[in-house]
Amino acid sequence: MTRVKICGITRVEDALAAAHSGADAIGLVFYQHSPRHVSIDLAARLAAALPPFVSVVGLFVDADAALVREVLARVPLDLLQFHGDETPEYCAQSGKPYLKAIRVRAGVDLLQCASDFRSARGLLLDAHVEGVPGGTGKAFDWALIPKRLPLPVILSGGLDAANVAAAIKQVRSYAVDVSSGVEASKGIKDAAKIVAFIKEVKQIDLQLSR
Repeated sequence: MTRVKICGITRVEDALAAAHSGADAIGLVFYQHSPRHVSIDLAARLAAALPPFVSVVGLFVDADAALVREVLARVPLDLLQFHGDETPEYCAQSGKPYLKAIRVRAGVDLLQCASDFRSARGLLLDAHVEGVPGGTGKAFDWALIPKRLPLPVILSGGLDAANVAAAIKQVRSYAVDVSSGVEASKGIKDAAKIVAFIKEVKQIDLQLSR
C-alpha cells in the first residue's frame, strides 16, 4: 500500500486532520525561507498532539549541524529529510534514519544518486525549480524515474487529488508526499483536500492490488 506524507504542517488542527484522514506521516519544515517554516517550540507542540503510529519527519535545507542537533533534542522526529546539497556523510551523522530529496530534471542520474545515498531510507523525488529547494507545487516528468531504483521512492512535486492516482499507477512509488496540493493557502491545510487526496491513494491502491 502506498504511504502518504502530508508535509508543511504548521497548525495542530492540520496535523490532526492529516492523522485522522489516514496519513502515515507529517512533515515539519525547519527551513527559515519557507512559508511553511515552524519554530522548534511549535514543532514540539505539533508532534505532541499526534496520535500514535503517525511518523514525524523533519525537513532541513543545508542546515547547520547544530540546528539539527537542537531540533532532535527537543522534537521527537522519526525521520530526517534533507533537501539541499548535503553530502551522504552529513546526512548520516546524526544516526537518525533519513530521506534524501533529489530535484529531478533531464540529466540527473537517479541510479547514481541512489548509490551515493545508499545509507538513506529512500529518495524523495521532487521537481527541479531553479533556486527553490522544494515545495513549489510543480510536477516533473515521471518518465525520468528508472523502473528499478534500489531505494524506496517517495514521489513529490505538484501532486494533488486530481493526479495522484495517475502518478502512483505510473511510478508505483513506495509513498507520495504532498504539501501545496492540500492547502487553502501556503502553510494552511484544507482538511477536505487531505481527505480527497488520501481517498484517491487508497482507491488506486485497491485497483492495482486486484
